[in-house]
Amino acid sequence: MKTLLTLASALILSTGIATAHDYTVGDLEIMHPMAFETPKMAKAGAGFLMITNTGDTDDVLLEVRADFPKVEIHTTEETDGVAKMMHVEKLPIPAGESVKLAPGGYHVMFMGLSSQLEEGQKIPATLVFENAGEIEVTFNVETRPEDGESMDHSNH
Repeated sequence: MKTLLTLASALILSTGIATAHDYTVGDLEIMHPMAFETPKMAKAGAGFLMITNTGDTDDVLLEVRADFPKVEIHTTEETDGVAKMMHVEKLPIPAGESVKLAPGGYHVMFMGLSSQLEEGQKIPATLVFENAGEIEVTFNVETRPEDGESMDHSNH
């Protein structure tokens, strides 16, 4: 029984370590960078994550670099019931606050895809911050949730 319990504990621990992928640079914590799989003919995909500034100084996400023809930070704005994506030059990360990049709001656009983003794929990227500097992260490509399913990754 003790061996079974030890194996179960090891499995739970290893699974937790395998699924959590958070990063820290300066006073910034970057949590669960991910993207959804895309349809075969899609020319763009979106990346999501959460950034928490634990410091006393505001910071700014200036750029995201990845191996695609174009990578930009976007926001989604709704006007008269029509959602439109808008390029954002800089994304403020206020001191003591969290900024979530999620569907329907801020997100990273990976544009000029030459092939589909598929579940299990890893997208290496570099986040560039005004104060904290640069950090390399990996966006894990995940299955798009069914309608009504949550994509809350705050507990990862």
